[in-house]
Amino acid sequence: MTVHANEPVGLGMPALPAPAFPAEVKARLKAAAREIIGRYPVPRSALLPLLHLVQSEEGYVSSTGIRFCAEQLDLTTAEVTAVATFYTMYRRRPAGRYHVGVCTNTLCAVLGGDQIFAELKEHLGIENNETTEDGAISLEHVECNAACDYAPVVMVNWEFFDNQTPESAKQLVDDLRAGRTVLPTRGAPLCTFRETARILAGCPDQRPGVVDASGAGGEPSLAGLRLARGETLAGTGSAPRDTAVSDPGRPAGPEGREGR
Repeated sequence: MTVHANEPVGLGMPALPAPAFPAEVKARLKAAAREIIGRYPVPRSALLPLLHLVQSEEGYVSSTGIRFCAEQLDLTTAEVTAVATFYTMYRRRPAGRYHVGVCTNTLCAVLGGDQIFAELKEHLGIENNETTEDGAISLEHVECNAACDYAPVVMVNWEFFDNQTPESAKQLVDDLRAGRTVLPTRGAPLCTFRETARILAGCPDQRPGVVDASGAGGEPSLAGLRLARGETLAGTGSAPRDTAVSDPGRPAGPEGREGR
């Protein structure tokens, strides 16, 4: 087949670009985007929060959202797509009202995370990265929730639910679907996935008391630090000498592990 110099080559791809947001939605998002971009000395540095912003509108990062981000930052849609598909917190299909992430990394897995994930899939009738028909719950296995000291851990819209079992996890999703109040083990009260995305974009969370709610580590998180300081752990008696941890800033000597 002969192709002339000015003749487009058909590759089976859509001929038209992604549709834009409706005018009212675009105006609202542009106002928020201007404020977000203004926080950065280099505009393209605002891409990550802008992706959360468009995710807050549709529950995932669509081709329309990618086009919006590209237009605001003077980037190509390819550049935006490369970032949106690299980070797993950006959904490629619509999330549920509550996005449930089950940690299946090593420690959570061996303590029950794999079983929790398997039983939740069966209980909800969906697979990984799918959403229930009622739009209430989406499910994802994640590599780490950064809370190994509370394993196995489940997160809902990125809030912690620690020390889970298959039974407690199934009760959790049932309560969410029924609209019952569910409180995280630690951290801020739950809001919807789209509301969470807007907060992650950097928009203020106006709910009373959420700023003071802490998701910081508790006693299990601090146990190693207390041992390193030679302190006594609750319920264990005096800390033995062998629990001392080497301090890189401490000279090696007879009293340090390096000197033994």
